[in-house]
Amino acid sequence: MTEPDDVLVGGEFAAFRAAYVPVVDPAGTAAVRRTVRRRRRRAAMVTAAAVVLAVAIPVGASGALHRRTGPPPVPARTATPSPSASSPSPTPSTASVSPSATSASPAPPDGRISRAQLLAAEIDLVAWPDPTMPKTCTSRNVRLDPGPGEISESVPVLLGDPAHGDLDSDGATETVALVGCRYGEATAKQLLAFDRDPDRHVVTLGRVIGTEPGAGDITDFSVRADGTVRAYLANLEPCCDTPEWKPQRHWRTYSWTGDHFAQTAGPTAFGTDPRLTDLRLSLGEMVVTTPDASGDRIATVTATVTNRGPVDVPLLGFSGFGFYDVGEPAGGVLERCREVPSDGPGACVLDGLVAGASRTYTFSFHYTPTPGVTPSVRVVHYDKRERWWDDLKPKDNTAELRTGD
Repeated sequence: MTEPDDVLVGGEFAAFRAAYVPVVDPAGTAAVRRTVRRRRRRAAMVTAAAVVLAVAIPVGASGALHRRTGPPPVPARTATPSPSASSPSPTPSTASVSPSATSASPAPPDGRISRAQLLAAEIDLVAWPDPTMPKTCTSRNVRLDPGPGEISESVPVLLGDPAHGDLDSDGATETVALVGCRYGEATAKQLLAFDRDPDRHVVTLGRVIGTEPGAGDITDFSVRADGTVRAYLANLEPCCDTPEWKPQRHWRTYSWTGDHFAQTAGPTAFGTDPRLTDLRLSLGEMVVTTPDASGDRIATVTATVTNRGPVDVPLLGFSGFGFYDVGEPAGGVLERCREVPSDGPGACVLDGLVAGASRTYTFSFHYTPTPGVTPSVRVVHYDKRERWWDDLKPKDNTAELRTGD
């Protein structure tokens, strides 16, 4: 029996003896042991129940119980293990370097190039669109001519001042400039983008848009804050005898794609000119009177003009004026017309004609025809400013004067 058992039995036996010896006969040691065994079983059951209760208490609650009965907790510390004799010494770590410190590329060069710098640089241009242009309209190792004075030969000329903006979204500024090269009386043009290479040499980034001689024109351009390029285009180049107001014009927008410029906004082509209409002229047979006492003969002819639309004609003119090849006016409509400059020797301008309307005019003149000449008349559309316009179907604008002779 272990020492705790001896203590427990001794205590129980002493208590039993003190309580019962004075009044009963001793029952002997066997009875005492039975009583002790019962009490031991009771004590064991109480102990087992206490164990089960301790297991059932959650970890957090158990900890709380211990905190209530034990000393206050000590803050946790992270132990630093000492290296064992058999473990190799740790290799000192190298300080890590951020990727930006090792892989960042240098900042792109500033591509803001002034007009003076463009004129001073020797650059390669994009090839001119028309292969038949003079060899002096070169695109290799070019020194741009400052213009705009008279040029004795066809050489690339810098037209106007450049514009600037971040065209390729690299955070640096690039340059856009208009370059032209004369070809006869017309001029081919290119709207070009320029940049600098890492050695700060001026290089051509690409062509925004170009025109062939006489086949179109670039009259203005700009660079927006978002890096897009706007070009103001005309379907005709005003030159030779073409008035400056005749071409159609509109804005187009271009953006850099990574290897070239592509149109991103605006019309892609010039359609039918909305300012034009369709006039039709028909002439009746010219009637000539018999000579009077002085030998004078009067010729009369009727002209019917129809405006097939779609626009009104503010002023209607008769040009290529064959009436004057026949003789001087003899009253009637010719007496009240006024002449304005035109593509012929002049025009007789009368009142306008709205779209969808027709009108017949009677002309009289002294008949003194020019031998070998077949007179003809052309009807012309004029605006309020007396500017003449082409016709949508010009073939039916002209008719010959015929006589019954």
